[in-house]
Amino acid sequence: MEVHARYTLIGLFALAVIGAVFMFVYWIEAGGGLTDRTTYRIRFADPVAGLSKGSAVLFNGVRIGEVTHLALDDKRPSDVEVEVAVDRSAPVRSDTNVGVEFQGLAGAPTVALAGGSPNLPLLADAAREKRVLTAEKNSGQTMTQAARSVLRNIDTVVTQNAEPLRNAIASIDKFTAALARNSDKVDGIIAGLDRLTGGGSKPVARIYELAPATKFAPIAAFPSGVMQIPEPSALARLESDRLQLGGMATKSGELAQWPDLLTRVVQSALLRSFENAGYKRVLGRAPEAAKVDYQLLVDIRRFELLSQAPSKAAVELGARIMK
Repeated sequence: MEVHARYTLIGLFALAVIGAVFMFVYWIEAGGGLTDRTTYRIRFADPVAGLSKGSAVLFNGVRIGEVTHLALDDKRPSDVEVEVAVDRSAPVRSDTNVGVEFQGLAGAPTVALAGGSPNLPLLADAAREKRVLTAEKNSGQTMTQAARSVLRNIDTVVTQNAEPLRNAIASIDKFTAALARNSDKVDGIIAGLDRLTGGGSKPVARIYELAPATKFAPIAAFPSGVMQIPEPSALARLESDRLQLGGMATKSGELAQWPDLLTRVVQSALLRSFENAGYKRVLGRAPEAAKVDYQLLVDIRRFELLSQAPSKAAVELGARIMK
């Protein structure tokens, strides 16, 4: 009997030691252990899903304590009072922001503290009944609850504006139908805007040229000496590379123009005409060492294409020979 009694005492002693170790570890982790801790009460005005005794308390992401107690308020059923034990050195002040965050893959809830004015005194120095913090509204909502709240708000807005939405959809349907009926006109308007802003394909330039004279009356003799034909003079509106038929843009966006300024085109045509007639001693621009005996000075007074026959033109030239 004495042997059995001795084993029983040894077993009870071992259980007591193990229990003491567990209690000591729990006291170290949950109650603060040997560190100097301060308790605060936090009021939540909405549910704190998943928060429980032992949940971590973070300040700016740094763990400073744990939740030690949770309770409901009989006078305010929607509120939850949470008591936390944190390091006394934590900079908790009366305006510190309080909320609930969810961390990790499992989404473990934690009490999150942040901010606070450095000018205010530390709340740890206040009396126990004054160490109270108020959490932000809806700070205890989970992501699922927040999403449901947003969806409920959207549903409310849609329900309240069902008739205007139906009218708007009907108006859009009418507008798209009108666009479909007038698609060719819309394409023309868009093409015009594209050209106005410098976009789209550039108009194709159609180059016109003056043909020199090839048929002449019999010429008995040519004057001796060298003749120069300088670039003719003309009015400012004729000093252009555009054809003078209202400026003229032909069909299909084709642009009609000369290969150079009209004055140079006329000069070139005169030079080639004299060469075709057999007078080879004619120059457009005399070299510095060349001796010029005559100058044919030409004045373009009128040069307009005929609208009824664009291949023909009404031309008026003035010419005089200078020695």
